[in-house]
Amino acid sequence: MKIGILTAGGDCPGINAAIRGVGKTAILEYGMEVIGISSGFLGLINQEYTKLDEGQLSGILTLGGTILGTSRENPFKKGSPFNAIDKPKLIKKHYRELGLDALVCIGGNGTQRTAANLAEEGLNVIGIPKTIDNDVYGTDVTFGFDSALWIATEAIDRLHSTANSHKRIMVIEVMGHHAGWLALYSGMASGGDVILLPEIKFDVSYVAKYLKKRAVNKKPYSIVVVAEGIEKPKNESAARYIGRNILELTGLETRETILGYIQRGGSPSPMDRVLATRYGAYAVELIAQKKFGEMVSLKGNTVTSVPLTEVGGQLRLVPMDHSLIEKARKMDVCFGTEAC
Repeated sequence: MKIGILTAGGDCPGINAAIRGVGKTAILEYGMEVIGISSGFLGLINQEYTKLDEGQLSGILTLGGTILGTSRENPFKKGSPFNAIDKPKLIKKHYRELGLDALVCIGGNGTQRTAANLAEEGLNVIGIPKTIDNDVYGTDVTFGFDSALWIATEAIDRLHSTANSHKRIMVIEVMGHHAGWLALYSGMASGGDVILLPEIKFDVSYVAKYLKKRAVNKKPYSIVVVAEGIEKPKNESAARYIGRNILELTGLETRETILGYIQRGGSPSPMDRVLATRYGAYAVELIAQKKFGEMVSLKGNTVTSVPLTEVGGQLRLVPMDHSLIEKARKMDVCFGTEAC
């Protein structure tokens, strides 16, 4: 069999480990031919690909980024470029000209939605979920999340020192457009006093009241962790919006830090290396069984799969009754609600 691999959407730690897991399993276990496709779905549109051998897959386990390159190209998005070129038709044409038996798509929500669309167009597709946001529906966890959690937690740990030295409130913005998994877990891991998530409607006046109470109780500094996707004015970052309001409502010295792209870079954590490898190897098992139109997923500690049709267009959000939120509230962590 001949299979193609592409990586699409934002980069994150562990992609190369997944490529290696797919490639080595395909070549060594099943004698498959492996084609690396450049720059996500653009590579299939522009015919940019190369054959991968075992040697090219060695030494990439620990590397951040993706050796194949990536893009946010969505071939099914309507607009002026779409009118000029029928991109899905071109992808199907080049897929068949390449003689591919299957296509492995490594990416987040948008990538899995595109993979589902291509499966409906008749291509043999397998999805592998990755994103630091941990918001891909149908799996308990995506690789990339654990690495980003380590980075965010270490950064917040370091900011404790400055906050304590200057008796300040530190507002730290972490990634998470729609889902607050990274804010919740990094906030809890680093001893955050306030954690604001996109899923929980908050009132900044409750946050200010809580922080003033801490100051009155002789707690010299506070750590506020916010997800970038919280409700805010369009022209302000989440950190700036929360920091400005805290200063206005409390008069307490406040500083903001946006961690930004640093959360997505660098070498993957050991957990992400293992998870990405497991995902990659299982994707090849599905191909060998000719079980297409599936996304690899983790349920408990078992790697399995779910139909791509169930994944596309959905998000895995933090539930309001998540056990970690309940435990945090019992420890007097504020989520910006009246319960503060």
